[in-house]
Amino acid sequence: MKSQISEFTRLNDQLLVAMPQLQDLTFSQSVTYLCEHDDDGAFGLVINKPLGVNLSQIFVQLNITPGSEFIDQPILAGGPVHVDQGFILHKEKGDWSSSTAVSEQLYLTTSLDVLEAIANGEGPKEFLVTLGCASWSAGQLEEEMAANSWLTSHVSGEILFHLPHDARAHAAAETIGIDLNLLSPDVGHA
Repeated sequence: MKSQISEFTRLNDQLLVAMPQLQDLTFSQSVTYLCEHDDDGAFGLVINKPLGVNLSQIFVQLNITPGSEFIDQPILAGGPVHVDQGFILHKEKGDWSSSTAVSEQLYLTTSLDVLEAIANGEGPKEFLVTLGCASWSAGQLEEEMAANSWLTSHVSGEILFHLPHDARAHAAAETIGIDLNLLSPDVGHA
């Protein structure tokens, strides 16, 4: 039987911070921005795992002539699903062909025209680019939350777009008053 998630328990527009005991290679020490969470499952982007590829390399691969200051921006491993597809999370709405609002202030785009606009200096100024995404089937994220695999945290533009990638998990946990350095990777049972 499919679970019914109330409007108040949906985690849309929240950050998931991996707890120390989560040892999955993809999600260990990760921070994931949740774009969508409903009765059918959840969808998000890991925002703190650089792939070792930067935006200029993507521009070359797509035959886009770069001219913007963002060419050295790292591309992130957004998750283990659709790893050959690019996702652009950004602040400015713009008029790009496949932009979808994921919150009142954030948009998700998968179209090439937003990358062309970024290359020309006409795209969003605050954005991140991932290859791949994370997704959970109905009830799967709730099970992981019940197993204490994740903390939920508040979203901020500072965490999403400005902090160094290796500082994002600690900053996200601090928004809810938690110091990740003080958490044990061992799970206790009473």
